[in-house]
Amino acid sequence: MQDLCALRTEVGSLLADQLQCKFYDADDYHPVENKRKMSQGIPLNDQDRFPWLCSMHELLKREKACGQHVVLACSALKKAYRKTLTTGQKPEGQCQHKEDDISSRTLFIHLQGSMELISERMQKRRGHFMPLTLLQSQFDTLEPPEAPELFMTVNVQKNVLEIVCEVKAELESKTPRHSY
Repeated sequence: MQDLCALRTEVGSLLADQLQCKFYDADDYHPVENKRKMSQGIPLNDQDRFPWLCSMHELLKREKACGQHVVLACSALKKAYRKTLTTGQKPEGQCQHKEDDISSRTLFIHLQGSMELISERMQKRRGHFMPLTLLQSQFDTLEPPEAPELFMTVNVQKNVLEIVCEVKAELESKTPRHSY
């Protein structure tokens, strides 16, 4: 069994491979201060997360400008975080340039699971900077996606291949093959 973070990375990586597009894991882009804070058992706050999310938006925007399609594994727990990912702006800001807003081309995959299941999986992982003690803060922060956001929810009790097949089928049903 895997923890949610490793599952998110494995699902994203395999999905990107099957869709023949680039894969990024947002955890690789956390600033050192964020990783240090989490490794000490201190939950990140909005001020910690927004610069990181803005940098992820810049990465997505750069790839879009190059005509690349991307799968990004990211714990965008709040609606405001997902807005920052798609517009580059903090909640109080407005997207300054229409071309910066990629929300109409972004599908969020919400990997949903119980606290017990995710806790069990996290206890088995080694070498990640986020300890099990922060799991409750993640659940406390979570605002599952809802309309009008573009999203789908997949239960993490399924295996990785089932999850990837479900996501890929959803993408194929909504998007012409050349538009991933």
